[in-house]
Amino acid sequence: MDHENSSSSSSTGGFLLLGFPDQDSNLLLPIFLLTYLMTLTGNATIIVLTRVDAHLQTPMYYFLGQLSFLELCYTSVTAPKLIEGLSSGHKYISFGGCMVQLYAFLSLGCTEIILLAAMALDRFLAICRPLRYHAIMSRQMCMWLTIGSWLVAFLSTLAPTTMMAQLPYCHSHVIDHFFCDAVPLLKLACADTFVNEMVDTACASAVVLSSLMVILLSYVNIIFTVIKIPSAIGRRRTFSTCASHLTVVLVFFGTIIFMYIGPRELYSFSLNKALALCYTMLTPLLNPIIYSFRNKEVKQALLKVLRKRVSLRTLRY
Repeated sequence: MDHENSSSSSSTGGFLLLGFPDQDSNLLLPIFLLTYLMTLTGNATIIVLTRVDAHLQTPMYYFLGQLSFLELCYTSVTAPKLIEGLSSGHKYISFGGCMVQLYAFLSLGCTEIILLAAMALDRFLAICRPLRYHAIMSRQMCMWLTIGSWLVAFLSTLAPTTMMAQLPYCHSHVIDHFFCDAVPLLKLACADTFVNEMVDTACASAVVLSSLMVILLSYVNIIFTVIKIPSAIGRRRTFSTCASHLTVVLVFFGTIIFMYIGPRELYSFSLNKALALCYTMLTPLLNPIIYSFRNKEVKQALLKVLRKRVSLRTLRY
């Protein structure tokens, strides 16, 4: 009996994404829709600014543009399906679609983690090795770091996703989440998931902890270098170049470590969904805001583009 149920769920059937209670849909739909549109607009603006403004043609802003592109992809993996479920009530997702969503979500999340480590390394070289910075962090090196982030992330999540796709799902077709994530999927499997959980934890820990180590070592060296600067203004100005990145790291890594590295049996599904909203919708929304409000060069580039658009419209009329 279990074999029949499991084969039907994994080959021809799919899953029902429970998401959020239906009675909350009227309130949540406009909030999530507005958040998604603002996320797309904000990150697309950062991408355009880092491409068109000559003052933003530096490694730091190159990585910022890459991070914004990644955020566009990352939030688009989960947000459209969530919005569709709230607006139309269509919460079904095919088995294949669920596995593709899971793989894309895990891979893009790991890519962002590694990219944040690359950005920390860039700040370390800029502050602690200023004379060798441009020689080391060349355009080619930036490209290789970006390509490496994507390759390592997508390869490291291939095994966990493949193993997840081979599990028999016979307990229920209802996923108590708003997208296909590893934790709620494992709860539905009717086979022993110990190996899957160990592989998931090992892969997540390898990516998260190694990236976190790079970030910590970079900032330890940055702090020691900043302390040696004689003037308070110099110290504040130097460390301000790291403030936006450090804020994003704290928000993103805080929720990721809490979700995927700690003991999963302690978390309720409600807490899982709340935390998932933080790194799937809130963090991608905050990134362009954080980098814009705390960065004079980005604000100046934005004002320059807006002035050009106003001038062009004035000339036309």
